Amino acid sequence: MSEIPTDLQYTAEHEWVASGDPVTVGITAHAADALGDVVYLELPEVGDAVTAGAVCGEIESTKSVSELFSPVDGTVVEVNGAAVDDPAMVNADPYGAGWLIKVSVTSSGPMLSAEEYATLVGG
Repeated sequence: MSEIPTDLQYTAEHEWVASGDPVTVGITAHAADALGDVVYLELPEVGDAVTAGAVCGEIESTKSVSELFSPVDGTVVEVNGAAVDDPAMVNADPYGAGWLIKVSVTSSGPMLSAEEYATLVGG
C-alpha cells in the first residue's frame, strides 16, 4: 500500500485536504489505486460553491465512474486544468501534481488524521 502523508487530513470518502488558504483537495493513492487508470475528470468550476459531504465532481477510470465529494464548505478558487487534460496524473502523483481543486474554506466537514485514515483502509 502507498505511504499515507501525515501532513494531510482525509475523509472517509478517500479525499485528502492540504491545509492553507486556499486548501488543496485531491483523492488518495488508495482511491487512485482502487479506481485503476483514471481517464476522465469532471470538476467544479472556479467560483462554484461546494458543500462538505456533497458531490462536487466525478472521476472515471477504466474500471468505473465514481463521485467526488467535497471535504469542505467554500468556494472553488482554482481547478487543476493539467489534471483535467491528463487525468493519468491522478494515478501518477495523487498527492502532488494530481491534485484536483483549491477551495477558499468557510468550514470543514469531518476529517481523519493520517493514522485514522490508515486504519480505515486497513493500512
